[in-house]
Amino acid sequence: MIKVGIYGATGYTGVELARILSRHSKATIGFAASETYAGQRLSDALPCPFDMPLVKTEDAPLDTVDVVFSCLPHGPSAELCHHALAMGKRVIDLSADFRLRDPAVYARAYQHEHPHPDLLAQAVYGLPEVYRSLIPDADLVANPGCYPTSVILGALPVLELGALEGNLIIADSKSSVSGAGRKPTLTTHFVEVNENLAPYNIGHAHRHVPEMEQELSSVVRSQESEDRSQESEIRIAVMFTPHLLPISRGMLSALYLRLTPQGAQADWHAIYTRRFDGEPFVRVLPKGQIATIAHANHTNNAVISVGPVVGMEQDSPTLLVVSCIDNLLKGASGQAVQNMNLMFGFDEREGLGY
Repeated sequence: MIKVGIYGATGYTGVELARILSRHSKATIGFAASETYAGQRLSDALPCPFDMPLVKTEDAPLDTVDVVFSCLPHGPSAELCHHALAMGKRVIDLSADFRLRDPAVYARAYQHEHPHPDLLAQAVYGLPEVYRSLIPDADLVANPGCYPTSVILGALPVLELGALEGNLIIADSKSSVSGAGRKPTLTTHFVEVNENLAPYNIGHAHRHVPEMEQELSSVVRSQESEDRSQESEIRIAVMFTPHLLPISRGMLSALYLRLTPQGAQADWHAIYTRRFDGEPFVRVLPKGQIATIAHANHTNNAVISVGPVVGMEQDSPTLLVVSCIDNLLKGASGQAVQNMNLMFGFDEREGLGY
């Protein structure tokens, strides 16, 4: 049995962690920290069945736990993670602070210098379907963003087989309001969201785009060359259009993947099925079914539908893939616990409703 600490416990991801860990047979919550609600209970901060006391971040008994989850915003999360690592604790960071390997890219995306760039090389990107072999030995896991999780998993088999024509992926994504976090803003106000569908940060403006491009490019590089000197020459670009849906949770990404002539002849449904066979949290739907948010919500699954290939007549064969996740589970807290299970040698599915 291990003990877990949760920082930022009163956000949506923190409460989801409490929910998952309450049914985990090999982990207990050692503390839950919140600056705003310290001295109260989690159930006082928002409606939930968890009456655990909340402590200030500085008062959290870090020495009593084995691993911490940081659900703090980027910037403060890096400071907290640095402190926890210095105390000899293993860390799973749900913010964006350790997902990007280049501090200059981080500074451009998040509009401030990285507080601890020396830790970037130490962090393992926590997408088990790609980095499962590295996660068990990691002391610092960067939990992926929700949009990148849906896009990377949806595009992965095409890139692994070198079947993408050119270097552009088009991703049209829809996310629930909970993806924006619990702190309200004008754009997440009920009247603004209800009965509406609003694109935002379109093209190449969203903060998650560098994360997608970094990881998708890494997949291509690992397949095409062992020569590290060629890395800078291989870069996948993502044209990304996110939209805000008037729903509480869930995410859908429709991907448009231009295929090479050889790739256009492949049976992509069979390829995707083989690639994700044995993955506990990726489900490829049968031919003819189209993935929807309802297929994935309240689970830690990424649910993918494959096909068809269109544009053959115009010599521009394009594979359509739909990838759906619950943004609070596979896109955040569920994937974080999946990573924790790998780090401590537990069944990867433990606590995640298999």
